[in-house]
Amino acid sequence: MAILCPLSLLAADTGGAVLHSKGGVWVNGAEIADSTAIFPGDVLETKSGSVANLDAEGSSILIQPESIVKFQSNSLSLEHGSVSVGTSTGMSVHVNCIKIGPISNDRTQYDVTDLSGTVQIAAHKNDVNITQSIAPQKATSDSNSPASAIVHEGQQATRDEATCGAAQRGPGPLPGSNAKWLEIGATAGGGALVLCLLLCKGSKSPNVSPWQP
Repeated sequence: MAILCPLSLLAADTGGAVLHSKGGVWVNGAEIADSTAIFPGDVLETKSGSVANLDAEGSSILIQPESIVKFQSNSLSLEHGSVSVGTSTGMSVHVNCIKIGPISNDRTQYDVTDLSGTVQIAAHKNDVNITQSIAPQKATSDSNSPASAIVHEGQQATRDEATCGAAQRGPGPLPGSNAKWLEIGATAGGGALVLCLLLCKGSKSPNVSPWQP
């Protein structure tokens, strides 16, 4: 208790949480045992046959085996695997552009699983909401709208991570608008070059390059 209380106080003061494990759990690439404080931005990974329990303010999360999760204070970014969330503070789970979270601050329990690009959501206590920051190419049969849906208590839903489109590839070196204008500029520049070559070809100027037929 003397050890856990300082960890809990430290986590609460910094928006962090306390991670409990019995081995087979990595934090930022280093294996940990017993209990440790984690902070926003930390990446957690569980190996085969190992689980981790995460206690944050108002929330408790069970990270299933073979899962990779990034902790972000009152949200989790699930890169692979499965998590079970119990929360009264609106703890949400993000899978790429897909966000799953409670619709109220009432105690809510739900599971999120991301395997092979298919996101599965199960609401065990109270309802959860699914939103997508990029409208999917096609809606699933259980959604109220292409980009938003409510999963009611006792129900399940699935989403295809591929519908995130560009978000799945992550940000590129250039914003989309800049890349678009560069592409237009490159096309215009190419046309100008061809025009210049045609005009120069018909010119009798002595400055024409010797390789020109």
